[in-house]
Amino acid sequence: MRVLSVVGARPQFVKAVAVSQQLERDHEELLVHTGQHYDAELSEVFFDELALPEPAYHLGVGSAPHATQTAEMMTQLERIVDAESPDVVLVYGDTNSTLAGALVAAKSSPLLAHVEAGLRSYDRSMPEETNRRLTDHCSDVLFAPGPHAKRTLEEEGISENVYAPGDVMYDTLLQIRERLDGAATGEPTVPDEYVLATVHRAKNTDDRDQLAGIVDALTRLATPVVFPAHPRTVDSLHEHGLWEQLTADVRVIDPVSYTEFIELVEGAHCVATDSGGVQKEAFYLDTPCVTLRDTTEWTETVDAGWNELVGATPERIVDAVRAAENPPSKPDLYGNGNAAARIVTHLEHHVD
Repeated sequence: MRVLSVVGARPQFVKAVAVSQQLERDHEELLVHTGQHYDAELSEVFFDELALPEPAYHLGVGSAPHATQTAEMMTQLERIVDAESPDVVLVYGDTNSTLAGALVAAKSSPLLAHVEAGLRSYDRSMPEETNRRLTDHCSDVLFAPGPHAKRTLEEEGISENVYAPGDVMYDTLLQIRERLDGAATGEPTVPDEYVLATVHRAKNTDDRDQLAGIVDALTRLATPVVFPAHPRTVDSLHEHGLWEQLTADVRVIDPVSYTEFIELVEGAHCVATDSGGVQKEAFYLDTPCVTLRDTTEWTETVDAGWNELVGATPERIVDAVRAAENPPSKPDLYGNGNAAARIVTHLEHHVD
């Protein structure tokens, strides 16, 4: 089986690790890195640290408006698919890289498979919501991370070739967790107790009122904050005149490696984030999460009481962080860490 895997952003690198390990045993994988994340801290470091295979193609697309970025990816991916004739084009998640790969595959001969299918935030203002919906409805084989996502697909009329193997990000995290407890030698020094914050979504960083509300909340927390900041977030803080409002208790640090970040998540009192992937990582590592959005695609974590949606309202953020001290018992939602093996088995069945 010849598989062309399309990745381009941090969460996709993490998800692809487990599947690539399974594919390399008996199959040929061609990894395409679109270059959607082009900073070394957000891209190459993950390939090095997670031992992802070197990309067969690096498109180097970089930052651009949505239509421009997606179109450039599609133009290059179409040439690659024509030249390589894969049996399967495999896409992950909900980025522009995902949509570009999906549209190219849907208009050509390879089977299109979507890992992390069936997620919905029902917030059409999020570009990711459009990407995931279109990708699901283009796909030939869909891999939902859990039963809830599979039911969502059924409600939208997608019931054939839909599987719920679990979450591949959990597969990778279980491997990485074996290296924790200080094994990440570059781990930054942090307080004994802290809140871990990440903010990167344009809805928060581009809107001054949104970002100001989050900054206000972080400076009002009783617990120190460790804030690995995306370069675009740092630019926005300066542009909106909010950098000076950060107090000494909000420690802004450079982006860290995946292993270092997972250690920070596991050691945190709670996580305050607008990232979908970090919501899951917090859940897997038994760390309560406060989500700086009004909606989430990971609704099961909210229903389980391990994640609270608070938007950018300072009072709601502060109250939720305080309430995170006593989470309820945690259910098993996303499989047992062998999702990647199940995905490859299903792909073999469909290609044969």
